[in-house]
Amino acid sequence: MPVAALPGAALSTSSPGGIGLSGWGNYPKASSELLAPQTPAGARDHLLARSGVVARGAGRAYGDAAIGTQSTISSRGLNRMRSFDAATARLTVEAGVTIADILAVFEPRGFFLKVVPGTKFVTVGGAIAADVHGKNHHRDGGFGTIVDSFRLALAGGEIVTCSRSENAALFAATLGGMGLTGMILDATLRLLPIETAWLRQDTRVAGNLDAAIDQLESSASSTYSVAWIDCLARGAALGRSLLYLAEHATRRDKDMLGPDLETFPRLRTSRLAVPELFPGWLLNRASMRVFNELYFRRGAAHPGKPRLVHWDPYFFPLDAIADWNRIYGRRGFVQYQCVIPLDRARRVLAEILDRVSRRGDASFLAVLKQLGEGSGPMSFPLRGYTLTMDFPVSDALFGFLDQLDALVVDAGGRLYLAKDARQSRATFESGYPGLAALRDIRQQTGANTRLVSHLSARLGI
Repeated sequence: MPVAALPGAALSTSSPGGIGLSGWGNYPKASSELLAPQTPAGARDHLLARSGVVARGAGRAYGDAAIGTQSTISSRGLNRMRSFDAATARLTVEAGVTIADILAVFEPRGFFLKVVPGTKFVTVGGAIAADVHGKNHHRDGGFGTIVDSFRLALAGGEIVTCSRSENAALFAATLGGMGLTGMILDATLRLLPIETAWLRQDTRVAGNLDAAIDQLESSASSTYSVAWIDCLARGAALGRSLLYLAEHATRRDKDMLGPDLETFPRLRTSRLAVPELFPGWLLNRASMRVFNELYFRRGAAHPGKPRLVHWDPYFFPLDAIADWNRIYGRRGFVQYQCVIPLDRARRVLAEILDRVSRRGDASFLAVLKQLGEGSGPMSFPLRGYTLTMDFPVSDALFGFLDQLDALVVDAGGRLYLAKDARQSRATFESGYPGLAALRDIRQQTGANTRLVSHLSARLGI
């Protein structure tokens, strides 16, 4: 069935001479010409006419991955849903359609996305380019696993269809390739049928990091699992956590646990927002310790009792606060996400958390998840554990993060490119053995001299 077009993003046709752009972390900021095509053909023409260019979705990559060294092509004007087949649950959308757009239309009809990241305000093109992962990667893999095919505009202007059977090497390199193989124009995805809008959630308490990993491993059969970590806890409580396990609730689950609840309630839009001039100094060691203590006590009050929660706060807890990235102040913040292989995860993550807790200025929302193998040569996941933390930008931060990088490299881990704003070329190359495949594809298609982001220039991709 055809689906109506969505409202376009409020962007001008172009911004010649360059404007200041940044990622979601508001660091770093760089000047780039911003182009806003309204059709796939227009996007292809912009790409063909320029060098030093990269595509940009909703701007939710945290660092400099979606900022071209000369020009940046926004995909938000490519916001149409093309077709949907309810029998096969296959949906074709343009690259600028967001996960929020898809859920708003199809969740009330009983369909969901099998893989979603921590925010619904990312575009489909961006989700493919970063091969985003969710709370079920250990079981179901990353976003690429639900992508049947996509159309890609190459640096030379050719538009090709990529799938696991057609242009397969290009398909694989684009998953996690951060927009450096071409500009994604549209994609066909497979949706997940669901019976209700609810999740059956089980909350568990872990007194330290070892206990958290033990519980994640013992609950590996759960579809969704994630641990919130108090990254300021120390000593015997280092890494104390709240684990949230969940399954999509059936109608029977809803009738048992929430008989008075609507099956698909209307999603309420929050009006909470962080003001533009929010003083970053309010987020300090003392305030974060208080928050973490209250959050832990609240979550630990009723463990082990299954309850129904709506999908929105479970999957996207920070989306309820508009512009939450402003809480770190004008200088911005760096989101640090690493993955450590299974056999070294406990030791290395304990060392990282110990250093972070002693430093004392990490995020109030630190997350630990299990990951499985990645689905492309540049996909971030590997079988192990990923830890995510936010750090406000300061003069002393980058030397500290270099120390954490050394621990990650020594353990055979890597950093997530969609979050990266400052890792060194040596750190990057040590973590991505599939880099040669991406470089080969870029050279074969001419992308190596045309598609250049600030991230790719910094890391030598």
